[in-house]
Amino acid sequence: MSEHKKSSSKSTSKSNSKLNDELKDELHVKTNGKPNVIFFGIDSLRRDHMSSYGYPKQTTPHLDRIASQGVLFEQHFSPSIPTTPAYAAMLTGMDVFGTDVVALRHVGPLGEHVRTMAEVLADEGYNTTCIGFTGNPSARGFHTYLDYESWQPDETGRAPKAQSLNNVAIPELERLAADDKPFFLFMRHMDPHSPYLPPAPYERMFYGKDEKDPANQSMEPVYAFKPFADFLQSWIPEGVTDQEYVSAQYDGAVAYMDACIQTLFAKLEALGVEEETLVVITSDHGETLYEHDCYFDHHGLYDCTLVVPLILKFPGKLPAGVRVPNVSLIQDIMPTVLELLGIESGISFDGRNLLDAVQGKDQARSEFYLTECTWMRKHGWRTPEWKLIRALEPDFHFKPETELYNLIQDPEEKVNLAEQEPEVVKLLEQRMFNYIARREQETKRTNPIYTNLNWHGKDVSFTSSQDAYDALYIGSSKQAKSLQEKKKRKKRVGQQ
Repeated sequence: MSEHKKSSSKSTSKSNSKLNDELKDELHVKTNGKPNVIFFGIDSLRRDHMSSYGYPKQTTPHLDRIASQGVLFEQHFSPSIPTTPAYAAMLTGMDVFGTDVVALRHVGPLGEHVRTMAEVLADEGYNTTCIGFTGNPSARGFHTYLDYESWQPDETGRAPKAQSLNNVAIPELERLAADDKPFFLFMRHMDPHSPYLPPAPYERMFYGKDEKDPANQSMEPVYAFKPFADFLQSWIPEGVTDQEYVSAQYDGAVAYMDACIQTLFAKLEALGVEEETLVVITSDHGETLYEHDCYFDHHGLYDCTLVVPLILKFPGKLPAGVRVPNVSLIQDIMPTVLELLGIESGISFDGRNLLDAVQGKDQARSEFYLTECTWMRKHGWRTPEWKLIRALEPDFHFKPETELYNLIQDPEEKVNLAEQEPEVVKLLEQRMFNYIARREQETKRTNPIYTNLNWHGKDVSFTSSQDAYDALYIGSSKQAKSLQEKKKRKKRVGQQ
C-alpha cells in the first residue's frame, strides 16, 4: 500500500464518536486513497443465534468484538428468500421488483438493467475478487473468481468450511493488499448452511447430552419428512434421536466460523490496511432449525428465516459501539457502502442509505413486503405487530393458504389467527396489494413472484400439497448443492 494512500486515509480519520455531516461531505470529495472493502456474505446466519445480538451462547465472540468497533443494526431483515434473490438485492441495492429475481432457481443472468457492486467498484478502479460465489447471477462483474470446498466433509466426516475458505482467502488478501489499487473482496461463508458439520471441538461445544438416547423421539418427524429425509440422513450421524444435537451443530458451525474469521482480521491488521478498510458482515437469510416443521433449512416466511445480521466497521469513518434500532433491509447495503466510499453511481436504488439511521435522523421503516420461492411460492406483509403470509399454490408442508401472526403476543409465530382476525387479514392484504401495484407501476415490470411459475424446475403446477410433497425431493448433499448453483465454468481469473 502506498504512503500516499496511508496519509490520505489518516487525513480523513476523526476521533469523534459520531458520523457528522462534515465527515460525510469529506467522504464525497475524497478522490485519492480510496478505501478497501471486505464483505462477509455469511450464508444462513440468523442474527438471533449470535451473541452480539443477545444469544446467551457465546457463538460469535470475535464478530462481537468487530461489532463493538463499529455499527450493529439490530433489526436487519432479508425480506425475499432464499439465496438467489437475497444476494441479488444485497449486491445491487434493488428489491425483487428491481432485480426481477425472486426464485432460488432463477433462470438466466441478472438483467442488464441493474449494476452489481462489483461492476460499480471495478469502474472506480478497484481490484475485485469473489470467493465461493461463482455461478450466482449477482456475482457478475468480478475480476477474479476463486472457490473452495464448502459442502462436502473431509476424511474425518466433518466439514472445515471456514478454514478451507481461509486457505484461499489469505493468499488472495495478501495479493490484493500488495497492489496499489484499492480492493473489494467478497467472501461467501457457508458454515451455517447445512450440512452442519463443524470439526472438533465445536461439534460438542454446545451439547453435552446423549444424542442417541432411545427415549428421545424428537427426530422422528424429521426423518419422516420424505422431501428432506434422505438429505438430512446423509450427514446427520446415524442413530441421532435428539433434535437439540443437530441444532447444537448449527451453533457449533457458527462458532467455528467465527474463530476462523478472526484469522482474516489478524491478517488484515498484519498487512497494515485495517484502518483503511470498510468491513461489511451480513447474511443472505436466516435458518429454520426445528421450528415450523421446516427442519434444518431456510424456507418459510417466518422470522427465523428473515432475521439476519448487519455489522459495519470503518475506522474513523463510522462510530464505534453504536447499535441502530431501526428496521433495515438487505437492499440498503449497497447504497450505504457506496455512500461511505464517496462514490456517486447515479443509480436510483430501491434500498436506503443507512448513514442517517446511524445518526438517528432517518424516518423509521415500519412495514415491508415478503417473498419466498424456495420449496414454496408465497408472499406476505410484515408490520411491527402483524405478519401475513399468503400461499400462491399448495405447499409441501400442508399449511393453510393464509397465515396471520401477532408478532407482539406470539413472537415465535405459533398461533395462526387468520380465521379469528379476518379484518386484519383484509387490511394487510390491501396494503400488500397496493404496494405491489405501486412497484409494478414504478418499474414497468410484473411482480416476479407471479411470473416464476416453474420456480421448482418440475414443469408442473401443484394442485395439492400432496403433489408438492411427492415432487419436491432432496437427495444427497451433492444434489442439494446443484439445486442452488449453476455449473461452474473452468475459468476463474478474469471471469466475466
